[in-house]
Amino acid sequence: MTSAGVRPVETVLRDELARADRALSGLAPVLGHLLVSAGHSMVSDAVVARLRGMLNDIARQLIASLHDQLDLARDGGVDPIDYLSDILAADPVLVGYLHAVAIEALITERLEQRASIDPVLSPLWQELIASSDPQTAEIAMQALAAQSRFMQAQRRRQHPVSEMPPATFDRVLKILDTPDAAIPATSLEAARRTLKSDYDEAQSREGLLARLVTAMRGGAIAALELDHAGLALFVSVLADRAGLAREKAVLACHERQIARLALSLRAAGLDGDAIERQFLILEPSKRAPSELGALPADTARALLLQTGFDEREAAAR
Repeated sequence: MTSAGVRPVETVLRDELARADRALSGLAPVLGHLLVSAGHSMVSDAVVARLRGMLNDIARQLIASLHDQLDLARDGGVDPIDYLSDILAADPVLVGYLHAVAIEALITERLEQRASIDPVLSPLWQELIASSDPQTAEIAMQALAAQSRFMQAQRRRQHPVSEMPPATFDRVLKILDTPDAAIPATSLEAARRTLKSDYDEAQSREGLLARLVTAMRGGAIAALELDHAGLALFVSVLADRAGLAREKAVLACHERQIARLALSLRAAGLDGDAIERQFLILEPSKRAPSELGALPADTARALLLQTGFDEREAAAR
């Protein structure tokens, strides 16, 4: 029983999560507007610059897959990259995914500067590479190489189409399904074939991380110590154990989404002290609710699912 005037932690977190959801729900349209029309920390200049760079890079990849020069000269000399980049920027699912990618890279870089957490080779990753299980060691090496490529690509503001999760990759293919007088139909079909033949979800960074989490089995709980695991492994295990889409696990690590982070960590099975340690690393100025450890993990998971921004969003894609 709570004393008069004191709100139960479940009620407080539900209200905070609702506010965080409202912020996320309006994010994609804002990002789309900023990207095509050239404050809020989730839409900082650094985030927008990375998004624009990644969209331009994806546009370049699509143009390379088309095999034919786009006939845009009659439209006043429109640059093909700008042309396709604007089309891509209008897709909220693609923009939402790339936003999470940019946030993950920026948080990773911030953790390296502030907490000396290596963006690629964390202590846990070293342990996994040295695992006595050959399969785990092999997957860990492949995932490590993918993480290294990810950070290099982010420094160049690039993102390979082959690194997208299936739902986002399908959105890019659908863009190529749209008839356009500037792009010959034969080129569109050839581009789709090229992109599909080069795509292998299991060998993407997120696919390899998911396979590594599975290989770790019960030992995956060790990855929920951020300074030991590094951000990439941390959010992959957090998503798996809390029942979140990985993008939402990434966004939970942002300072404007601390209620989601608190609930996610509790849903993943961490106690109050362990949750507080992760807060001290990610957001030293923030504190998890002191009563959070008493909240049942199943209740925390139910609260996350009630928001409508996790599995139901992924299923709708």
